[in-house]
Amino acid sequence: MMIEPPIDELAAKMGGNKYKLCCVMEKRAKELEKTIPAEIEASDKKAISMAADEIYEGKVISSDQVNK
Repeated sequence: MMIEPPIDELAAKMGGNKYKLCCVMEKRAKELEKTIPAEIEASDKKAISMAADEIYEGKVISSDQVNK
């Protein structure tokens, strides 16, 4: 169960759309698994948690938010 960052605050980053949040988070987690597998293996965090943190910090946004 994910506690940090709060799911409602993450969803707010995607305009309140939890489905979009799930899709963006899943896509970013797969990218992380391909690009930095050694760092993920050495870390105590999973790729999905890293992706959630990046979304929460504003480092990752959905493609429909790029030109806004």
